[in-house]
Amino acid sequence: MSETVTRELVITRVFDVPRHLVYKAWTEQQRLEQWWGPKGLKLGVTRLDLRPGGLFHYVLHLPDGQKMWGRFVFSSLVEPERIVYISSFSDEAGGISRVPFSEAWPLEIHNTLTFTEQDGKTTLTQRSKPLHATAEERKTFEENIGSLQQGLAGTLDQLESYLASGSK
Repeated sequence: MSETVTRELVITRVFDVPRHLVYKAWTEQQRLEQWWGPKGLKLGVTRLDLRPGGLFHYVLHLPDGQKMWGRFVFSSLVEPERIVYISSFSDEAGGISRVPFSEAWPLEIHNTLTFTEQDGKTTLTQRSKPLHATAEERKTFEENIGSLQQGLAGTLDQLESYLASGSK
């Protein structure tokens, strides 16, 4: 029996600050709320439980007043080196739900963030791929890797601005 290999999303960004500050930006609610999410959307954190099995449950407030819910379930946190989590869209109660824009989008995405430091600069690498996905869901994910890279680049632009603002 052969296993299907899904292409993964890989995005890398270098920040001109030590990695402990980048890690804190990802793991402290007051920092996370300042930058995380797509440009133009406001993040609200309903729960941030930083431990294996813990939940980050959030809401994104869209400009038209609508809300979009999401969640991360953490599987590993190694400060300040790595965060591993499963991301999903969710309902208001935190249960997994389908995205409103595609019935073929994977329900769960496995993500690994690694933080490496050299000469006071931090390289963040995110690797993401569908988890427990059907062939159609894997195909949809792969077809949208370019769009995902653009969206994540916008989010990381916001992180870069936040870190550059001196918010240590």
